[in-house]
Amino acid sequence: MSTKSTKPNPNMIEFKTVTKVLGSKAVLDKASFSIEKGETFAIIGRSGAGKSVILKLMVGLMQPDSGQVVIDGDDISYYTEAQLSPVRKKFGFLFQNSALLNSLNVGENIGLPLREHRELPEHDIVKRVSDVLEIVGLKGTEGLMPGELSGGMRKRVALARSVIRYPQIILYDEPTTGLDPIMANTINRLIIDLSERLKITSIVVTHDMKSTFMVANRIALLYKGKIIQTGTVEHFQASKDPFIRQFVEGDADGPFEEETSTVKKV
Repeated sequence: MSTKSTKPNPNMIEFKTVTKVLGSKAVLDKASFSIEKGETFAIIGRSGAGKSVILKLMVGLMQPDSGQVVIDGDDISYYTEAQLSPVRKKFGFLFQNSALLNSLNVGENIGLPLREHRELPEHDIVKRVSDVLEIVGLKGTEGLMPGELSGGMRKRVALARSVIRYPQIILYDEPTTGLDPIMANTINRLIIDLSERLKITSIVVTHDMKSTFMVANRIALLYKGKIIQTGTVEHFQASKDPFIRQFVEGDADGPFEEETSTVKKV
């Protein structure tokens, strides 16, 4: 059942002692953190640490084994598909591989979420597609096919699609993976610009520390199913904590171990 508070809540997303076990591994082990409305929150950690599981829990593609996932004041932890439908409308998603449909042109790819849900008349969809393409620097490319696009252009088209419904929250899954440094910097600037223009809450899952330091307001470090450090960019840059230093510097030697945490299901 929905449990919406009547008090003003500065947080858009809250994880309260969330545990998620896959097989014998505690991907999340009583993990807790909160993300304020309008901020850009980066989640970092080694491969297999559970970052993608966090994103799936946020949109209800997975349910926690225990704990609470709260989105904009609603505890969605055990929502049904019907209950999740309006919650998911709050989200936009930038997939790591862009996930464009090769059979559709740029304009059709971007407008697909609106056409699927029949939210606007066709002429309004065409206008909104043009508007978001201009925002990402690709005005007039509606007729191009995905196969005609560079990797950076594909990423920008996918970014345009993620904001076509003017979401309150955008989830970025490794937004700069596979891009050259110049295009990665372009995507970083677009993330900042979209956050400021649309006043959205952004969650960035990444291994790219340069990108993290450029776009984030706060950073969370995930290790063995727990958020072991949360802080500002300045905190992470200046910290002497051995876990932070090893991850930021990419040193092979340090306190990090392989992700093999196990726990009994609750």
